[in-house]
Amino acid sequence: MRIIAKVKPGASFNKINQIDSNYFEIFTTAPAVEGKANKAAIELLAEFFDVAPSRISLVKGAKSKQKTFEIN
Repeated sequence: MRIIAKVKPGASFNKINQIDSNYFEIFTTAPAVEGKANKAAIELLAEFFDVAPSRISLVKGAKSKQKTFEIN
């Protein structure tokens, strides 16, 4: 399953909003430095979908706010 997410790093809270079936807004307190926001987004998605973080990979947008994740 592939999902698209707009990641908003440096927020004052961690939260996921599901906009539609495969589009999400992810707020994370992690900064957009050295992949920390990407890692935090993966951890939040893992909690949201109740899967191990190792089952989620960043497919596209490593340095962009708009990202594509693959969940296996």
